[in-house]
Amino acid sequence: MERASRRKFLMRAGLAGCSLAASPLITPMSFASIPSDNRLVVIILRGAMDGLDVVQPYGDRAFSSLRKSLKFGDAGGAFDLDGYFSMHKGLASLIPLWRKGQLGFAHAVSTPYRNKRSHFDGQDLLEAGTGMNAPIGAQRDGWLNRMLQTMTGVEAQTAFAIGQEEMLITTGAAPVSNWSPDTHLNLTLQARRMLELVYHDDPLFGGSLDEAIMLAQALNPAAMLDDGETGDSKMMQTQMIASLKGGGHKRVAEFAANRLRAETRVATFSINGWDTHGGQRRALTRALGQLADTILILERDLGDIWGKTTVLAMTEFGRTVRENGTQGTDHGTGGAMVMAGGALKGGQVYGKWPGLGEGDLFQDRDLMPTGDVRAYAARAMQGLFGVDKSVLEQTVFPNLEIGTTPEIIL
Repeated sequence: MERASRRKFLMRAGLAGCSLAASPLITPMSFASIPSDNRLVVIILRGAMDGLDVVQPYGDRAFSSLRKSLKFGDAGGAFDLDGYFSMHKGLASLIPLWRKGQLGFAHAVSTPYRNKRSHFDGQDLLEAGTGMNAPIGAQRDGWLNRMLQTMTGVEAQTAFAIGQEEMLITTGAAPVSNWSPDTHLNLTLQARRMLELVYHDDPLFGGSLDEAIMLAQALNPAAMLDDGETGDSKMMQTQMIASLKGGGHKRVAEFAANRLRAETRVATFSINGWDTHGGQRRALTRALGQLADTILILERDLGDIWGKTTVLAMTEFGRTVRENGTQGTDHGTGGAMVMAGGALKGGQVYGKWPGLGEGDLFQDRDLMPTGDVRAYAARAMQGLFGVDKSVLEQTVFPNLEIGTTPEIIL
């Protein structure tokens, strides 16, 4: 089923909205093997992570007045990185990696996406890896798959699959296996029955509804628990609820590490929960905790292979420089990228800082992008797998100019 059709179905079923764009129905995880001993992990942070909160430029004089409640302050628990930037306490468990040079950031970066600030469009462009010269959604393959297409000896790995939708970033001609982690769709029995009546004879959405219900039953049995069920059936559902409750991001990281210890060389998956329009302090801390857990599990479970691994965590766009009236931030432009791994030249904040003063902001509201997030991904592929610069700029990322983007791999 095409992405657009799935979105229309969800919207018509009353399940779509801003939060859905940041938390898709299916969050697949993809793997591929290439003739190299290095590993690349790409994490899509769905919902638009606020890079200004994750890596706060406290050395910029304008910052304090723009983020009155969200700035760390003296008691905020932040970790000073370099005398100008400080790191959010949600990533405090990664401080040892920073000190070892295995954690880094790229600031004031973005894709070429501008102005409309739509989660769906921003994520599509991020995963497609293209510029704005083609209509958003027209690209049917993703940049990781295009990289694999340029290599020999690529074979799909055995994996588990729930659902049929793939991440655009790995969609394409090159063989890639997919495994979908635990995903929850809250659908009550009353809503299920209503949808079944409405879409029973719909030739376009009937099949999609059946798939959605199947996924809800398998992945969120609590939402399907019928009060009339008793005995073994109800006990089995209760046990399934307990097994699926919480910790999904940890299981994803453990599964990824398991595959990367074998023949897999590239893994990609998503972490949701970055859309912080209100109550950002609490929501962002929780999301960063999941990202930190993921990175530390990869480090722990990969063992010696961690020294050959680079993790890139990127998001569709940043958030507004000024906080809103609900102690949150709205959709913006420039943001930050989180990088980790034993193969990374870490211990630094990459990028050219644009400033936050008068006249420095994009459209007087957002952090001005000075770097292309695709260029850092290109540098990672160049350093890890030896992909030629011209191939990266013309095939993997059409119309990209890597330019002076620094090398990030040891």
